Amino acid sequence: MSVLWIVAGVVLMVVGLDEVFHTVLHPTGRGRLSHLAARSTWALTSRLGRRGRTVAGPVAAVAVVTVWAALQVVGWALVYLPFVPDGFEYNPGIDVQAYPAIVEAFYFSTVSMSTLGLGDVYPTDPWLRVFAPLQGLIGFALLTAAVAWFLQLYPDLGRRRTLALRIALIQRADTAGHLLNMESATSSGLLDSLTADLAQSRVDVWQNSESHYFTEAEETTSLAAQLPYALHLARLARRSSDRTVRNSGQMLEEAIDDFAEVLRDRFMRTGGDTEAILREYAKQHRQRPTFDEAMR
Repeated sequence: MSVLWIVAGVVLMVVGLDEVFHTVLHPTGRGRLSHLAARSTWALTSRLGRRGRTVAGPVAAVAVVTVWAALQVVGWALVYLPFVPDGFEYNPGIDVQAYPAIVEAFYFSTVSMSTLGLGDVYPTDPWLRVFAPLQGLIGFALLTAAVAWFLQLYPDLGRRRTLALRIALIQRADTAGHLLNMESATSSGLLDSLTADLAQSRVDVWQNSESHYFTEAEETTSLAAQLPYALHLARLARRSSDRTVRNSGQMLEEAIDDFAEVLRDRFMRTGGDTEAILREYAKQHRQRPTFDEAMR
């Protein structure tokens, strides 16, 4: 039975490290449990309406890190369990029999994971003295990974919101109304810059899928609300008499289609064409598309 506890604990630890690897270090990977935690948080906060969705992203990030920590704490606790209490030494005044063995194991695992080292209990078993310090190293590495992951998420959000704001400003200037009358170099340059920014946002959401669960309260910084207008510009440009502008419009439309495909494959249960996906994207983020004609 002792061996089973140890094996189960090691399995949980490996699963936890695998989650961190695929979420933080793997370029296009994502941990299954991490994604499940984020998606579950997204579903729960949706019941709170628009206000709940505005905090869905931060809460999802906390939930993911909590899953990482819980897998390590529980895994190490199961490893310690067969050695409680004979494999540990306790400070005078601590009644070893006052707490169940699983509580003692969980307590020592939590203290070791947080690298606090309170000193009221420490391992005396030779094997534990060798391997127990590794948990402190894993705890420190986990903290570093969490900080690194947060630092990856927020630049992605900044780029996405900047792109949305650019599209909003372009719409305010009624660019669609005179796009075909502008100089071809100007029109093409504008469309190409949107294509490049959208390609970056596509890579961001592919590498850090949890960034999808961060929503915006204002439509001007919400890509879910602004992207339909970019699609309208792309299709309008494809009717241009200038070949360069038509090519730029096609590239932008292809970029939007590609972005929509990523959204469909990773975050949506329903299929459909690009217009249907963009409608669902706006619906998920509690936004209304700023240009409904692009959806017709």
